[in-house]
Amino acid sequence: MKILVTISKTPDTTSKVAFTDNDTQYDTNGVQWIINPYDEWYSLVKAVELKEKDPSATIHIVTVGDATSEPILRKALSIGGDEAIRVNKVSAEPFDIATQLAQVAKEGSYDIIFTGKESIDYNAASVGAILAELLDLPFVPLATKLDIDGSSATIVREIEGGEETDELAIPFVIGTTKGMAEQRIPNMRGIMAARSKALKVLEPVAIDTHVEVIKFEMPPAKSGVKLFEPGQEEELIKVLHEKEKVI
Repeated sequence: MKILVTISKTPDTTSKVAFTDNDTQYDTNGVQWIINPYDEWYSLVKAVELKEKDPSATIHIVTVGDATSEPILRKALSIGGDEAIRVNKVSAEPFDIATQLAQVAKEGSYDIIFTGKESIDYNAASVGAILAELLDLPFVPLATKLDIDGSSATIVREIEGGEETDELAIPFVIGTTKGMAEQRIPNMRGIMAARSKALKVLEPVAIDTHVEVIKFEMPPAKSGVKLFEPGQEEELIKVLHEKEKVI
């Protein structure tokens, strides 16, 4: 079994958000970069669990980014990946990223392609679906459980108000979310082994730009909290009705 795990470099959730170049670029000064948690905790760890059941399986890690993405690739290798691939392009456009990933997937002929539910920076949740469409493969998003039996798979995924169980044949693309696996911390053996594992750099395929960032904006500052004392219920109701218009 050949498994491809797509990962992205995202800012740590504690990073300060600021913009430069007339609010058209994210200010990366002092930012701590991490593997997107949905990619690491659920996709990658689940891939490692599958390999533990089938030692003949191979796990390839792929990201679209510049050389600053290589530390997260090394971390992914330390968790259990066998080989890493970096497509040498910086892009935040989902169609562009999916196109680059699709090229890698086509050349590798993978059985399972993992993507996270979404990235925690842009929250677009669209790369997985676009990737599957480009590869003409079935796509199961919001997956919380995956069982493999030979050439078929059973996947449980979240739907509004409940769960849905799907059965499909390999190959496919799967978008993972909480419940798929438990977070793993790389051990010293994995960290040392990751240093000697292959990391390939590929040039991107040419693609027209479909989306242009015009401007980033911070959300409006939150107003202060107004406290009401016991006995001011009528005033509270008046504010909620006339000012906040929630009742």
